Amino acid sequence: MAGRLSGKIALISGGAGGCGLAASQLFAREGAKVGIVDLPKSKGEEVAAAIRAEGGEAVFAAADVSVSAEVTAAVNAVESAFGPITVLFNHAGILAVGPFLETEEAEWDRLMAVNVKSMFLMTKAVLPGMLKAGGGSIICTSSISAVAATPMEVLYDTTKGACHMFARAIAVEFRDRGIRCNAVCPGFIATDHGKREIVGLSKYGVDVSEAAIAAQQGRMCDPMEVANAALFLASDEASFVNGTHLFVDNCFTAV
Repeated sequence: MAGRLSGKIALISGGAGGCGLAASQLFAREGAKVGIVDLPKSKGEEVAAAIRAEGGEAVFAAADVSVSAEVTAAVNAVESAFGPITVLFNHAGILAVGPFLETEEAEWDRLMAVNVKSMFLMTKAVLPGMLKAGGGSIICTSSISAVAATPMEVLYDTTKGACHMFARAIAVEFRDRGIRCNAVCPGFIATDHGKREIVGLSKYGVDVSEAAIAAQQGRMCDPMEVANAALFLASDEASFVNGTHLFVDNCFTAV
């Protein structure tokens, strides 16, 4: 039986770790040819090799997704290997936790570059080929933090608010040209990123204990649960889902 992404070319930024890793593996199992874009020091090549060893098709392109020339080179490498990209998962992102008045300008610039500018660069590089291919799906990783502010995370919350509107605005502008763009919005996740967030928030007295997490969202989210949500948005099953924010948070933002 054909997979849910058979015939699709997927590019996943931040695809070597956490939810990005889960998506790289899942998309490949569902039939997509997968381009993994992550930092040179990441395990991107190992992830791609493991996918190939299981019979899938994957390549790794090292890049800092906040640098235009590196993004262009990475997209070109994936397109050279597989053809025009028809699924883009803008997943790369970083975190900053700390009191707002102690925030340095360089920290603000770095978060905006990785979490927001990267979506602009990746989407702008991928869209021409996607349009020529007849359309495709773009998924951006937002967060509960786009709508539910957390103390000590002003920078991070702001970048995710931008992600929310970026996904919606791209959807509106390109809807009639065969492009869908949506955001997937996780709650607290059991990844290295998520664990660092909890450690950082705890340091500043924010209650992110097991009991608090249980009250807010029942338990920690598993990375594959986020990947499954992204898979749905990437697939033709979501053909009439465009400009939406899909929360993967077990009611965190509903109560």
